[in-house]
Amino acid sequence: MPTRAPARRSRLRTGLSATVLTAAALGGLLQPAVAAGDPGPADGPGRHDKALQRQLDRLVAQEDGPPGVIALLTRGDRTQVYTAGVGDIATGRPPHPDDHMRIASIAKAFSGAVALQLVDQGRLSLDDTIGERLPDQPEAWHAVTLRQLLQHTSGLPDFSTAPRFLEILTADPRHVFDPRTLLDFVADKPLLFEPGSLYEYSNSDNIAIALMAEAVSGRRYEDLLKELVYRPLGLHRTSLPLGYRLPRPYLHGYDVQPPAEPEDISEALGASGVWASGGIVSTPKELGTFIRAYGGPSMLSAQTRKEQLTFRPGDSSEPAGPGTNAAGLAIYQYTTRCGVVYGHTGNFPGYTQLAATTPDGTRSLTFSINTQTSKSNKPALLARLRTVQEDFVCALLKKH
Repeated sequence: MPTRAPARRSRLRTGLSATVLTAAALGGLLQPAVAAGDPGPADGPGRHDKALQRQLDRLVAQEDGPPGVIALLTRGDRTQVYTAGVGDIATGRPPHPDDHMRIASIAKAFSGAVALQLVDQGRLSLDDTIGERLPDQPEAWHAVTLRQLLQHTSGLPDFSTAPRFLEILTADPRHVFDPRTLLDFVADKPLLFEPGSLYEYSNSDNIAIALMAEAVSGRRYEDLLKELVYRPLGLHRTSLPLGYRLPRPYLHGYDVQPPAEPEDISEALGASGVWASGGIVSTPKELGTFIRAYGGPSMLSAQTRKEQLTFRPGDSSEPAGPGTNAAGLAIYQYTTRCGVVYGHTGNFPGYTQLAATTPDGTRSLTFSINTQTSKSNKPALLARLRTVQEDFVCALLKKH
């Protein structure tokens, strides 16, 4: 219908700006990254906590809530799969642990995994600067260190808020950017503050991290992901595409703007404009495997892990995770009423994500909904989501 396209473009533009403005969608002997154990068989419905299931049912019943939700609680070699609603409105199919999905800013934890393993190898140092590793970047940025990039205290201006970037993406949401030139959109901008003095979540940080990793290794970032993360952890359904298509099967993502019907926007946008800051596609099951390794003790040396887990109190992931947030190096500490987990969140048009693990890496929670929410996009839904996520963290931490 003639009126459909403008309405669709308007809603898409709204969702897109919410993501790019806030998504935030990353030598010495290396201790081998070890998979924290693939989830075993899912427990039957009779083992499920009925109160947790009701929480999910209420979440999808909200007028502006997601069409579907899937949460995986993994303890050792057993995984409980909780779902509500649908992963595909057209077919009525429920979400599944092996569904592909956009993990949004949890991709920043992957760039952290690459960079920190290169630190363990002695090829990078947390005190390396942009000037030393990326001398072609603006001189005003040269004093920024890898540590500051990983902790979002760099002061780098966010390319994803640049007017020209937004103009291109608004005109063609599937535009294919050269991801290695994304920082050019803000190359004429000074730092927002003195590096290390403040915290401000920026998609530019993880682009710079990936470029530094490429500079010291002589390898493409995509190949570093395969070498240092995917293969050691057995992640066969995780990838970093530049296009807009998702591997099948996938969890469909929706723009939910009542009273209009939810609109499927799973493949409405390309991923090249977020790249190392938010472009990775994975599955609930593989996301759990990753976060148990990255947030647990198996991937990094004790010394590098100590740096990774040096947290800035009060600095939140985007969107905020459950409980009280604190920022480490490409990882967050979520302190709930029941205890502490480490992890990361993310949001992208059609998706909002949480992946968290216990500090020993033996238990994990992945929590995925198929609509976007953040502090600037449906804040009431985000508040409800964080409450439900905290209840799931409490279930994860409960002694069995």
